[in-house]
Amino acid sequence: MGRVTERRKVLRIRDGVVSSRPDTLVAEEPLEIRLNGKPLAITMRTPGDDFALAAGFLVSEGVLATASDLQNIVYCAGATADGSNTYNVVDVRTAPDVVVPDITLERNVYTTSSCGLCGKASLDAVRTSTRWPIADTPPVRVEPELLASLPDRLRAAQRVFDRTGGLHAAALFSEDGELLDVREDVGRHNAVDKLVGRALQNGDLPLSRTILLVSGRASFELAQKAVMAGLPVLAAVSAPSSLAVDLAAESGLTLVGFLRGSSMNVYAGEDRVALRAEATQG
Repeated sequence: MGRVTERRKVLRIRDGVVSSRPDTLVAEEPLEIRLNGKPLAITMRTPGDDFALAAGFLVSEGVLATASDLQNIVYCAGATADGSNTYNVVDVRTAPDVVVPDITLERNVYTTSSCGLCGKASLDAVRTSTRWPIADTPPVRVEPELLASLPDRLRAAQRVFDRTGGLHAAALFSEDGELLDVREDVGRHNAVDKLVGRALQNGDLPLSRTILLVSGRASFELAQKAVMAGLPVLAAVSAPSSLAVDLAAESGLTLVGFLRGSSMNVYAGEDRVALRAEATQG
């Protein structure tokens, strides 16, 4: 099994003083996801929670929606020419009654740790394929003060980041601010997949009364994953992309960006943010 961190020798220069020392780095290894025995996608990820990552990935692709859709996930033995198991290939087996859509033609098979589903950019495809339209979920209202408190709580929970400084993180919070789960990964979309996959395995989908917070920007693929998991609120400490805002507006997702201190921008779904009447003037 791959490790979350690895040690490498580094030449350190501080105020003109040169020294050699080991440094702790976040591990990055490829993970091939197979669906019912057939290769589907390869992503660069931080090893750990691989089964949850694969399950969450397939939620965002519209393949899985409930725990009963998933028969099992296994590492593939004999993944190399000499028959050894690298723990970098997983096979997801769906239940016999699950209809698998033809998803291989809609996106790139290879995804990097930063881009997510780069080849899939159809707003209509996401809106029509989600099992839990956000507009149909129970109303959720969040105070701006609650949203403002979440980044510090996420940062405090990033254990591996403290050792490496090189990981993204995603966290699920309840509507009253309780931290439900947090995952770290070299790829921000992988961290979200791990959260969603664990929720699927635990029978917690849809995540209709939760808030998703991500440590970086809010790209289209992260908005897509939120919508496909039935999440009503996506918040990011950095900027959203234009396509993420378009998807949020069309799907009813509340999208918050630049969540820093007491400041934030609400790009879509502002009805879920409980603003004081005087704060909306001007």
